[in-house]
Amino acid sequence: MFSEAGAVLIRPMNPEDWPSVRAIFTEGIETGQATFEAAAPDWEQFNAGRLPDHRFVAVASGLVVGWTAVSPVSARPAYAGVVEHSVYVAGSARGRGVGGLLLKTLAASTEEHGIWTIQSSIFPENQASIRLHEASGFTIVGRRERIARMSTGPLAGQWRDTLLLERRSRRV
Repeated sequence: MFSEAGAVLIRPMNPEDWPSVRAIFTEGIETGQATFEAAAPDWEQFNAGRLPDHRFVAVASGLVVGWTAVSPVSARPAYAGVVEHSVYVAGSARGRGVGGLLLKTLAASTEEHGIWTIQSSIFPENQASIRLHEASGFTIVGRRERIARMSTGPLAGQWRDTLLLERRSRRV
């Protein structure tokens, strides 16, 4: 599946994209507002934890400038249609619609494969991500208070809340 908007192409992620994907992931981690993760995993860990049919990159001027991928939320059959996603955009490409294109492509891909819910946990302070998700059909369904502690960076040791957002398919 390919989508274009302006000079941005969305295409499936492949292993050769990993150095760029990892760099964007690391950039997000370093903000302290994207994830509880302390470091980006290696390719083998990333590959093992994400569903292969739902990994996409955004490419502009030949460079990977964003990515999205999903992980199953449970191995239990009842939850086979529920995934958790990540979406990251390079700082140099933010505000250009890249995140929206990635989420639109992800939604189409998951629906084609019978997935009815995409969920995500976002720090309440990450207003840009919340706006992106709401504009992409996600709704806030709850708040998890003091769900985990930051392990590195300027917020190391601090308990953080997350907002749980989900996008329910109208087709599946």
